[in-house]
Amino acid sequence: MFHSSRARRLGSAALVVSTMSMGLAACGSSSGSSASTSSSAAAPTSAAAAAPTSAAAAATSAAATSAAAATSAATAPSASAVAPSAGATSGAATGGTFKKGLKVYFIPKDTQNPYEVIADNGGKAALAELGGTVTVSSGTADTAAAQIPSIQAAIQQKADAIVIAGNDPSALCPSLAQAVTAGIKIVSFDSDVTCPNHLFINQANTEQIGTSEVDLLAKQIGSKGDIAILSAAATATNQNAWIGYMKQELKKFPNMKLVDTVYGNDDPATSLTVLQGLLTNHPNLRGIISPTTVGIKTVAQYLQKHPALKGKLTLTGLGLPSDMKPYIHDGTVESFELWNPKDLGYLAGYAAAGLASGVFDGSAGSKFTAGRLKDYTVLPAAGTTGPSLLLGPPQVFDKSNVDQFNF
Repeated sequence: MFHSSRARRLGSAALVVSTMSMGLAACGSSSGSSASTSSSAAAPTSAAAAAPTSAAAAATSAAATSAAAATSAATAPSASAVAPSAGATSGAATGGTFKKGLKVYFIPKDTQNPYEVIADNGGKAALAELGGTVTVSSGTADTAAAQIPSIQAAIQQKADAIVIAGNDPSALCPSLAQAVTAGIKIVSFDSDVTCPNHLFINQANTEQIGTSEVDLLAKQIGSKGDIAILSAAATATNQNAWIGYMKQELKKFPNMKLVDTVYGNDDPATSLTVLQGLLTNHPNLRGIISPTTVGIKTVAQYLQKHPALKGKLTLTGLGLPSDMKPYIHDGTVESFELWNPKDLGYLAGYAAAGLASGVFDGSAGSKFTAGRLKDYTVLPAAGTTGPSLLLGPPQVFDKSNVDQFNF
């Protein structure tokens, strides 16, 4: 989807730094019931199952092709990297074969955030190509407690793999350890966990996400003024990592002052409440960074309804192009960032299937082919992050390119 010649990319295409990262979840009440939906992943016909022709067809679209190109460039594959050949669903890098009939549980931060839904659909597409099934199961609140029943359900259903966006870095570890003991492969994506024995799918370089958002805002407000951050849950691994790098980057701008950080729990109502509190407590606020799709949309809606703030308060962060197009075109927002969440889920689905099939083992340096996204190599542990895969650099969206993206 990242195909515009006008689209601007941040960072080097060869970037392979592995750090903590995470996601933009949704709807945060203090507790949530567990919800799950099962997808047979449109079990491929014998012809389709025998060869990843659906992946090849998908790759012929401009969106998929360019997303794959951007991703493969970002992970610096070898020059010999090629898409899987027709006639086999195989991990070309190791010679292993993906098993058919795999059962994979996708456990997003919650089941109501549009971003999470897009990512989960990417996972379904991956398993469809491989003849497997995906069950999406989680709560309606961004809490670890809301995700634990889904982990237990995966164990009871003898799932082959779990793909999870952690609402807490450590609280899920006892339950995930039970899953590992039961022989289930664990993949985290969107928001990492600190548990052992898992592979993390990092949507973009963590440091780059945090620093680039500060740089975007600094450019728009002349590198001076009071700013604030409207984040998701206070325990979200990815959010806290990004905010840490934002604070480091702010040292380069002595005339910009971070006066507050508030948490909307990826719930529109809560985000609106904390936004109103920000504006009351800091009447001279010049800018807001909201590194969450729910938060940035909520702030943009408020600014659009209060035109007196236009030109006085600048907003940027991480958003979905489908959500942010009207605010870009009417001048409420100048620019924002994100990656393709469907590709994130797709890569996570292939990784989970590859681990469950023995195509690769998840150790640093091990390789596999992720369908239309081509070849990936596992990066070594770095800091508090274990072995990981890096989807690619974030994309900047503005008036020049936002209409070219449909997610």
